[in-house]
Amino acid sequence: MSIPADLRQRANTELGLLVLAIIVTLSAYALVGLTVSRVVPAGLLPYGGALVALALAGHLMTRRLATGADPLLLPLAFLLNGLGLVMVRRIDFALAAEDAEHTALAPLQTVWTVVGVAAFCVTLALVRDYRVLDRYRYLIGAASLVLLLLPLVPGIGTEIRGARIWLDLGIANLQPGEFAKLGIVAFFASYLAEKRPLLSVATSRIGPLHVPPARAFAPIATAWFVSLAVLVFEKDLGLSLLFFGIFVVLLYVATSRLAYVFAGIGLFGAGAFFAWSAFAHVQQRISIWLNPWPQANDAAFQPVQSMFALGSGGIAGVGWGQGRPQSIPDVQTDFIFSAFGEELGLIGLTALLLCYFIFVGRGYRVAMNARDEFGTLLIAGLVSVFALQVFVIVGGVTRLIPLTGLTLPFLSYGGSSLLANYVLVALLLRVSSDAESRPEVTP
Repeated sequence: MSIPADLRQRANTELGLLVLAIIVTLSAYALVGLTVSRVVPAGLLPYGGALVALALAGHLMTRRLATGADPLLLPLAFLLNGLGLVMVRRIDFALAAEDAEHTALAPLQTVWTVVGVAAFCVTLALVRDYRVLDRYRYLIGAASLVLLLLPLVPGIGTEIRGARIWLDLGIANLQPGEFAKLGIVAFFASYLAEKRPLLSVATSRIGPLHVPPARAFAPIATAWFVSLAVLVFEKDLGLSLLFFGIFVVLLYVATSRLAYVFAGIGLFGAGAFFAWSAFAHVQQRISIWLNPWPQANDAAFQPVQSMFALGSGGIAGVGWGQGRPQSIPDVQTDFIFSAFGEELGLIGLTALLLCYFIFVGRGYRVAMNARDEFGTLLIAGLVSVFALQVFVIVGGVTRLIPLTGLTLPFLSYGGSSLLANYVLVALLLRVSSDAESRPEVTP
């Protein structure tokens, strides 16, 4: 069956943008090598060949299995992923100059990129109709809770910097919460799509307030409270904020009732106060956020060095390969945004944020064009998770809000986040393709 001209044009646009993303990424890689060692990196051709192969694989799967999907989403993800790989390699150069025994992280991140693109292709191949997620909502919800519980299991769960959110698999650490958030979104979207009329109409009263019947909230409230309870035991404020954000955003999108948003703000305030009262590491992060300077050589060393890096970058940055990202502990994970700020300056950071803004905007456009309510809620939830994660980490690095231990999507070092975000992109393309290629059904 021939592809209509307008859908073929979308696919060609995606291919052209992927080529542009590869050119930008390889140019950045060459600049880093020229700055650090004064020669073009020896691995430029094999690295470029690998990127071309991955981009081509992703494009061909999209062209075949998600015909007519939004042409900007995959290229934006690939560009951010490629620039993240370049910066991780840049950080490897800096750390190796000070420690000859430093283990390079860029090769492992490249492997995770291959696995991530493979996960993207597998998702498109298996999820031919996203409505299958609607039919298995309780199974998906239960599986998501199991993923959240796994780090609490002795022997495989491990605690890093006060948060028990990791699985020690021997060869690598895995963060199951990254995948659980996708399942929780699917569960919430499915339940709210079915119960929207019940949740939108106030049939009961609590004092002077008219509210929906309590039974409408039972399954979703149970899942939400269990998720929060697990997160309290795991002591991860960032992931807890993400799950709370999913709940509030989807509830508002499903019902258009601002009362839920105001109630959510109140619950968030109560939860934040509880976390501050109960956990010493949360108190420390709040203290550092309010005034890091008394602890600049101790607990606040990381954020203070980050601020110095952002200040050094100024408007245009010091240039690829000419900063000192190694002065920030764990810069490749929590503070890679600061490394970009130092070397690319405000201009470079603005370009990165624009990529995120365009991705989120196109994602919400997909949600608005979805053919059914479940598709709208699913994509709105996934895009909101992505947007909240960007806001939380960028806000934490710039001291707009207290710092949490999340990764910046596609840019930060970390396999779990990369895999989950490529699956997220595949789901966005699946719903987008369905909206563009399926004929309107007249009731």
